[in-house]
Amino acid sequence: MSEKMWGGRFAAGTDSLVEAFTASIQVDSRLYGEDIRGSMAHARMLGRVGVLTEAEAEAIITGLAQVRQEIAEDRLPFVDALEDIHMHVESRLTEIIGDVGKKLHTGRSRNDQVATDLRLYTRGCLDDLIQALQHLQKVFIDLAEREVETILPGLTHMQVAQPVSFGHHCMAYVEMFHRDTQRLLDARRRVNVLPLGAAALAGTTFPIDRWDVARQLGFEAVAENSLDAVSDRDFVMEVLSDLAILAVHLSRLSEELILWMSAPFGFIDLPDSFCTGSSIMPQKKNPDVAEIIRGKSGRVIGDLVAILVLMKGQPLAYNRDNQEDKETFFDALDQMRASVEIMGRMLPGLQTRPAVMRAQAERGFATATDLADYLVRKGLPFRDAHAVVGRAVRLAQERNIGLEALPLADLQALSPLIGREVYEVLVLEGSLAARDHLGGTAPRQVQAAIRRARERLQREAL
Repeated sequence: MSEKMWGGRFAAGTDSLVEAFTASIQVDSRLYGEDIRGSMAHARMLGRVGVLTEAEAEAIITGLAQVRQEIAEDRLPFVDALEDIHMHVESRLTEIIGDVGKKLHTGRSRNDQVATDLRLYTRGCLDDLIQALQHLQKVFIDLAEREVETILPGLTHMQVAQPVSFGHHCMAYVEMFHRDTQRLLDARRRVNVLPLGAAALAGTTFPIDRWDVARQLGFEAVAENSLDAVSDRDFVMEVLSDLAILAVHLSRLSEELILWMSAPFGFIDLPDSFCTGSSIMPQKKNPDVAEIIRGKSGRVIGDLVAILVLMKGQPLAYNRDNQEDKETFFDALDQMRASVEIMGRMLPGLQTRPAVMRAQAERGFATATDLADYLVRKGLPFRDAHAVVGRAVRLAQERNIGLEALPLADLQALSPLIGREVYEVLVLEGSLAARDHLGGTAPRQVQAAIRRARERLQREAL
């Protein structure tokens, strides 16, 4: 069909350059399943309320099923002249069943139609991403359980701070990705609102039943205001905001994996199947997957900025600017879904090097805070204890040894409160065992955190 479905008002045809410039079919073609699903629900509803006859509604639904099959099998060519997926579907439907196909659009507009399609598509993408995030949490929980006894130098300012269990470190990412999951679940409630029935902006004169369509499509609510229904892209901005935060979390994780695998750290090794080599340096094993995920964070953050700028100057109601909402939105959804999935596949093969981690923790005076706490428990004010331990660290540095290697006499020269039992807190295992409260890293507590996380994941699994 070459004639525009909206062409009655126009005496001249559309310039070919304008057709190419304004067409969105190369982007929104992926919405064909949602578009046809929504159109089937709309046709059934029109039949039930008497706007269409039962035979007309059935013919439309049967024709739409054929269109869906043709698109799925790549047998329906997409052309700029038909602009978008909505026109392609309706045009082909009319070719198949004749003029009855032209009745499908009764009581609706492309404005509420595309908003419905996009919400349906977003809801499906969120469900897939949430499941992938829940799997990634399980991967981290499994890794944490495997590495409960592995000592890692905990860092602040990229300097050795205190020893932690590597399992405890892994559980930090479980919490991050749990918050990401909760944000997406919360956003899903606002996505799951039906805009169909708003038509162009002011509703329709036909006696449609919006709740009938909502029930068919699994929407939990219908939009209350027709102007808002067709122009609202808050759900896109909200989901993109959540995706940007998720991207930041994945980038932080990737940065740690990259650092830990580098020669100066040497804490871990990643599976060969998730690394690449160098075209010139035979010895190289590069963590390219982690680097690419880290790089994609900038891309997704840029997608968020693009939609915020797109929306900030739009008056009510629908504007053609909103054609530009999908490319960046789809990009962010695609990139985060792929990143979460590939991270979930890579991490089970991560191998730790506990001896290297431990040696680094021992070199960094990681038990200094424990020594200060020991002195406080002996009655010394914390600031005085801090000064004593600072002098102990300087002494150990001058001798190129750890705090645990300082002779008792030297420690007692710094403070007579120090007794022989001090060495119990100066060794790394003693330091871990001493912190058995919220935020602590004792193996027993890490195991308890793992158990709670597994139970939570089981309760919340989709």
